[in-house]
Amino acid sequence: MNMYQRPEISTLLSRMNKPDGPMTIISGPRQTGKTTLVREALSQTDRPSRYLSADEPESAEFPCPLSGTSRDARWLVGNWEIARRQANRSKRGFVVVFDEIQKIPDWSRTVKGLWDADRRFECPLHVVLLISVPFVKQKNTRKEAMTGRFFTINLTHWSFREMSEAFGFDLPSYIYFGGCPGAVPFIREHDKWRGYILDSLIRQVIGRDIPMIGNVNRPRLPEKLLNLCAMHSGTVFPYNGMLGHLKDACGEKTMKRYLELLSATGLVRCLPMYSERIFGHGPRSPKVNVLNTAIMSACCGYKPEEARADRTFWASLVESAVGAHLINSDRLWSHCYYWSNKGQDVSFVLRNARGSVAFQVRNRTRWADVNGLERFERRFSPLRSVIIGDGGMPLEEFLSVPASGWF
Repeated sequence: MNMYQRPEISTLLSRMNKPDGPMTIISGPRQTGKTTLVREALSQTDRPSRYLSADEPESAEFPCPLSGTSRDARWLVGNWEIARRQANRSKRGFVVVFDEIQKIPDWSRTVKGLWDADRRFECPLHVVLLISVPFVKQKNTRKEAMTGRFFTINLTHWSFREMSEAFGFDLPSYIYFGGCPGAVPFIREHDKWRGYILDSLIRQVIGRDIPMIGNVNRPRLPEKLLNLCAMHSGTVFPYNGMLGHLKDACGEKTMKRYLELLSATGLVRCLPMYSERIFGHGPRSPKVNVLNTAIMSACCGYKPEEARADRTFWASLVESAVGAHLINSDRLWSHCYYWSNKGQDVSFVLRNARGSVAFQVRNRTRWADVNGLERFERRFSPLRSVIIGDGGMPLEEFLSVPASGWF
């Protein structure tokens, strides 16, 4: 890997170098490089710093002052106080980082009290918190306690452009292996690569992150449901069809709740059908889309050459890569949908306050009917319509344009 750095590092450095102001919260799914981003920023800032993790033992590079202490509110307060003293002694202030802060029970109330005290005494301490699950979704967390006290940097799964610049990925490699930088060393050994995705991404999210944002009464159901979504990613999949495949004694309400948990942790998204009504409900059938095609490839078990040989599966991977790119690269708070009417479809629709943009994915296996796009244009008058693939914009070019660029 060359010395590639994600664009968010400049934002983080500017935050770290401010003498005062809100603390910084870095959030995003697992395996998106949150810890790496912070360590790179710490090596570049001219302010003294300390990195601490509530999830792992200390390292020689970033030792923990309170060694052997369980990671709880007492550990947080003790290390914060040490950072305060260092900040007050330093002419340049101090930066302290708490990784996996969500592991500490009721952390938001503790952080609020500590940060408010720092502001009263004008302590030159900048605090960075790393979170693997959405702050607003966490159980037993007082969201209102943090209001006005933090600035958020959201990381998503890596884009094609990032994987290309950092690791030299070509388009087929990105379609199959997705945007998971930690797994790159294993891509030439398929079993190791697949094991990494299953263990370090999927099972970590299901076993550790999901229970933090919702009650899991059926521990095996989230993984079953994710495997099912991976097998059908890029397609419209009725809820009753999901229930039939699961063969689990759960109702639709329970299944939807688990789908929401999978979505909140950045694994999969169920897209509703586009409607004229902003808050309207489309049909009961969502379009399932993984947010990183590595999930789809690992769950299905195909090796890269086998995936390319199965044209239907590869078409689903391509469709899923397009959907994941639109969702992950959006910075305008857009909503992503699909559209279908009497057998005429539109692959994806983005809508925000400015209007809507329609996207049609075409390939030789799934030759989407252009009439569907034309019918959508007549009915909804989108800002623009984009054909991706055969006869339209090359997929490689499309994956290099963030979703906000279409508005």
